[in-house]
Amino acid sequence: MQRLKTRPQFQAAMAGGTVSRTPHFALHRLALTAAAPAAADLPPEGPDASPMREGQALFVVPGSHPTVWLGAMVPKRWAKRAVTRNTIKRQIYQLASEFEPRLLPAAHVVRLRAGFDRKQFISATSEVLKQAVRAELTQLLRKACVQPAKPQAKASAPALAKGAPAPLPAVPTPAQSGMESA
Repeated sequence: MQRLKTRPQFQAAMAGGTVSRTPHFALHRLALTAAAPAAADLPPEGPDASPMREGQALFVVPGSHPTVWLGAMVPKRWAKRAVTRNTIKRQIYQLASEFEPRLLPAAHVVRLRAGFDRKQFISATSEVLKQAVRAELTQLLRKACVQPAKPQAKASAPALAKGAPAPLPAVPTPAQSGMESA
């Protein structure tokens, strides 16, 4: 698992869209493709253009296939004390490493979107707070995991092409319906 480090990486991952939410956290994901361009393949643009400014190029590690990238955003607005922010970040990275085999090769950002009540969680490093954070993060990451492919039932008729007219039902012949012709 690689960690997001730069502001453009975080911005690109968050632009990918929200995958799941809990009352206190949101998970954003930018899917990475195997055909992501290498940094040297991108044409420079503008006077200060860096080839690593492109969304996919931000996550290219030369000589490797797409992997899971993770970043944690715990703003001061929702966790005032640094010890609380650091504790939450540690929980995010620890749980994400446990879920790594089930996550898509993508750039993920776990963002704290609401504060934990300081009256309920007095100590920043209390076991009660750690358990509450861990429970929500487990729920958040479980929603984002790759679901195993469901076996499809064998269709008796071939699948219809999109926009193709549906076949007409067969009309029973008089012999099949039990009627005799006069």
